[in-house]
Amino acid sequence: MSSTEKKNYLLPIIMMIFLFAMISFVTNLAAPMGVVLKNQFGVSNAMGMLGNFANFIAYAFMGIPAGILLSKIGYKKTALIAVAVGFTGVGIQYLSGGAGSFVVYLLGAFVAGFSMCMLNTVVNPMLNTLGGGGKKGNQLIQVGGTFNSLSATLVPILVGALVGEVAKANITDVYPVMYIAMAIFAAVFIVLSMVQIPEPHMAKPAEKGVKDKYSALSFRHFKLGAIAIFVYVGIEVGIPGTLNLFLADATRGGGLDGTTAGFVTGTYWFLMLIGRFTGASIGGKVSSKVMLTVASAVGLVLVLLAIFLPTTQNISMPVFMTDPATGALSFGMTQVPINAMFLVLCGLCTSVMWGGIFNLAVEGLGKYVAAASGIFMMLVCGGGIMPLLQNAIADSVGYMASYWVVFAGLAYMLYYSAIGSKNVNTDIPVE
Repeated sequence: MSSTEKKNYLLPIIMMIFLFAMISFVTNLAAPMGVVLKNQFGVSNAMGMLGNFANFIAYAFMGIPAGILLSKIGYKKTALIAVAVGFTGVGIQYLSGGAGSFVVYLLGAFVAGFSMCMLNTVVNPMLNTLGGGGKKGNQLIQVGGTFNSLSATLVPILVGALVGEVAKANITDVYPVMYIAMAIFAAVFIVLSMVQIPEPHMAKPAEKGVKDKYSALSFRHFKLGAIAIFVYVGIEVGIPGTLNLFLADATRGGGLDGTTAGFVTGTYWFLMLIGRFTGASIGGKVSSKVMLTVASAVGLVLVLLAIFLPTTQNISMPVFMTDPATGALSFGMTQVPINAMFLVLCGLCTSVMWGGIFNLAVEGLGKYVAAASGIFMMLVCGGGIMPLLQNAIADSVGYMASYWVVFAGLAYMLYYSAIGSKNVNTDIPVE
């Protein structure tokens, strides 16, 4: 890609990175909302995470159609449709507050999930392509991930600050966050409609009577990578989602107030921001394989420590907090179970995994990248299925025991990075 092309692509790159933040803002509203739903409607931990489940299970329905849509109508139109659907989804969640309805909230989360799936289908291959694939493509995805994490850091902090006393939590308390989300959607729709977006993955008309005998699923490393994305998103969401419930549980957990629990969880996302910033800085020099291998191995150690150390042992750790007098946001020390500290540190590990997996999985796919992105997005439903399983286990045998689900997922990630990511189908034509 020439320097002229890079200059021309600057605005599309900025828009894609901005959409990365959008995806995170709306998606990560679901997990801290679990605390609100659990207390407003008196449901279990697993039921409280149904909003998160509804958001992610939408990927299973929309993943492949989104890839087809991307191939047929291109990045810009797909993104505009996604933004409009996202505005509608958050709007329905807003209406659920006035109706006081658990079912209406779940419907809104499901509709928002369709939007997030479509946006993910656009931004990942777009950033990878604009970066020229390889290490540079991974680096650009890591930059997008940095803004994604910044957004994710703010959401549980905002929700925690708005909710305050957990026992009185209500959907209406979180209205300001929904106002922000809808405003962002509206602004992006207007800007995006005026921006010129290159369309490198628009489908070319096929020759009559000629059917391609290969597909993205013909590549072993892509199939294993799609499974890795299912597992990864489950890990990324499951760690802080269950942690938030654990910390806010007065009987079986940390017994913290909703605001502090939200701030501790927000620190996990802040460490993801730090990790992605670091990943973006070194992404041009360190391969995705090395990055993913190291992150998975360290993550395994941290989760084991969280599982085996006693929840009664407290430690003072720095977390985000607000000054009661001024409301200013700052870092401060607070007492948390030592398990929480190790789980928060996992944010450094999960930070670089998404870009690494995507980059490794689509490497060498050529013309199959757009379809591959759709399949990839379908498997993001793991972010709803794995945390639901994890919290069902938390309900029956305890919070820390539920992290064996996360441990198993990290073990698979280590296998994929070390062995499964190798392209063994280089004989398939991809031009």
